[in-house]
Amino acid sequence: MARQKGIIKLKGTIGDITFYKTQDGHLAREKGGIDASRIASDPAFQRTRENGSEFGRAGKAGKMLRTALRPLLLNSADGRMVSRLTQAMVKVIQADTVSERGLRNVIDGEAELLFGFEFNIRGKLGTTLFAPFVATIDRVAGEITVDLASFIPANMIAAPSGTTHYKIISGGAEIDFEAETYVVATSETAILPWDGTATAPINQVNAVTANSTKPLFLALGVEFYQEINGQMYPLKNGAFNPLSVAKVDSGV
Repeated sequence: MARQKGIIKLKGTIGDITFYKTQDGHLAREKGGIDASRIASDPAFQRTRENGSEFGRAGKAGKMLRTALRPLLLNSADGRMVSRLTQAMVKVIQADTVSERGLRNVIDGEAELLFGFEFNIRGKLGTTLFAPFVATIDRVAGEITVDLASFIPANMIAAPSGTTHYKIISGGAEIDFEAETYVVATSETAILPWDGTATAPINQVNAVTANSTKPLFLALGVEFYQEINGQMYPLKNGAFNPLSVAKVDSGV
């Protein structure tokens, strides 16, 4: 691909050159490639079809997880999160050692590989929240829980410049990737001052289906606020709010 320069930026196709805008700027590329009908039927492209099938499955799985956690992601995601999550799901699917190539899937893969996935690369949970927490998935009870002992916010939360307040958020999701359905519950603290006063212990229990056999996920994050004239405003529209997959149980 080539990068467009100059004052006038083009969009569309002229001859064999397509001009388009991305997060990386205005780009241009030459049309070309192999005819789609040949890829769909030529035996020489069997591997390509298999890879495409699994990539599409990864995209759908990523969308399911994003949709389930949407209440938390509204203020805690970066512009490349979708593509990064799809790539992570590809690795989950490739870990399937049961199914044939092209038929590998999330259920028979390793959903635990999503542990630690950061939904906002600009604000990672691991470099923001230093207060110890205990993440628990009780499959029998259907409870996805996070516990934080008392901590001093100014010492244990690395907040962006301008922060005056914050809150801890979490979500538990039970996802049926085959039926494309989910059950989700979310929790949040009150908006708390980011200062030197120790907090009360925090316990958040997110209830899903008891005795579920589906993959279960816990997402944990922090949202930052700035108080102005007694009103709370999301700090920089949530640009630095971290949200991470803090626990995964792939199911039985």
